[in-house]
Amino acid sequence: MADTPKIVRGVRRSAAAQDFVFTEKDLPAGGPNFLQAFRQNAWTAYQSLPIPTVSEEAWRRTDLKALQPQQFRIPAENAYLDLEPAPAELLRPLTANQHGGQVMLMAGGSHVTLDPEVAAQGVIFTDLRTAQAQHPELLEKVIGKVVRPGEGKFAAMAAALAQNGLLLYVPRGVRVEQPLHSLLWGAGEGLAHFSHLLVHLEEGAAVTYVHEAASPEGSLQAAMHAGIVELYVGPGASLTFVELQSWGENIYNFSHERARVDRDGTLDWVFGAVGSHLTKNFSDLELAGPGSVGKMSGFYFTDHDQHLDHDTQQNHLAPHTTSDLLFKGALLDRSRSVWQGMIYVAPGAAKTDGYQANRNLVLSEHARADSIPGLEILADDVRCTHGATVGRLDEEPVFYLLSRGIPRRMAERLIVEGFFDPIMQRIPFEGVRARFQAAIQKKMQAMGD
Repeated sequence: MADTPKIVRGVRRSAAAQDFVFTEKDLPAGGPNFLQAFRQNAWTAYQSLPIPTVSEEAWRRTDLKALQPQQFRIPAENAYLDLEPAPAELLRPLTANQHGGQVMLMAGGSHVTLDPEVAAQGVIFTDLRTAQAQHPELLEKVIGKVVRPGEGKFAAMAAALAQNGLLLYVPRGVRVEQPLHSLLWGAGEGLAHFSHLLVHLEEGAAVTYVHEAASPEGSLQAAMHAGIVELYVGPGASLTFVELQSWGENIYNFSHERARVDRDGTLDWVFGAVGSHLTKNFSDLELAGPGSVGKMSGFYFTDHDQHLDHDTQQNHLAPHTTSDLLFKGALLDRSRSVWQGMIYVAPGAAKTDGYQANRNLVLSEHARADSIPGLEILADDVRCTHGATVGRLDEEPVFYLLSRGIPRRMAERLIVEGFFDPIMQRIPFEGVRARFQAAIQKKMQAMGD
């Protein structure tokens, strides 16, 4: 009798099953004791957490099997001196004639400027290294208080390894008239860029802050970014925070961002995303005090094989709170977008008013948009609504424009611009709108003339 055949089952391994090559020696050296302890605790969390897989609900639609984490290295000190510099157009003001201050974060270094009149008001706007040397008490007060390192592998990685970052502090009652600007410039192939942004507004303070993350186009070898954004809006304070993501298409981008808004505080949070090869972004809004208000406006446009995954939370933790979210995106080629949104109303958070909507325009038969809204309501006397749509260009308005002698490609571009117009109307700055509109036109050029 022949031996029973022995069946050998192959074990499928993906690159994402491997881990990064960073070691404890890569933790930034020096700094006050509390910061060393913070980084050490974050490193412990990082080591204990695996790279996420599609078996986790939050990552079910974003597969990291092509990540190859062992290829990334941390930039050396002053590495930016030997890398491509940031283009001048990224340093120009987007919200006024001039900046009240600007922080440039680069591979292995940074550069800070701040208007003396703004500094005289007690405003602190500086890079992380300067903050730990000159403002350690303030840094200890705010770091890790809104986003905890243990919330995910990449959050822990950024908390432990971030040599770059900034601190924005606006004292009680100070209203900064000139907008502040920062640029994270991620030049270099095979590099791992880490950033940690800390924004803290005391009671009655007000400021507009624009942050952009970008890198050169045309780079072939992969690079990555992992970042944390912690925003705190104190009682009666007002923050307008604009984020522009225009990474090159060789970048894997991961971020954990959260804003906590206290009693009667107001947050206007504007997102724009047109870059990266793959992005996984967690953006949470916590309305922690009665009467707090948060508005989130998102714009994204993908092409080629880009994959952008935005996970948003609107957490109503106190009564009489209001949130309003609108994200709109367009997709070309074989690109994919994912939006997962949740409105959460905590027990006792009566008189909550929450709204979320996601609209997607699919411009290619091979592109795909996933839109997953959600509600979790644990209180009475609330009003919460949501909606999501995924659709293609409507031929009726195209035909109308064709009948007026407008070429088809131009007609399609006009319709796409009209699709994004509700988002543009929510952006209070002409310069930011112009940047978004330029990004739309650049993407639409791929459709031909």
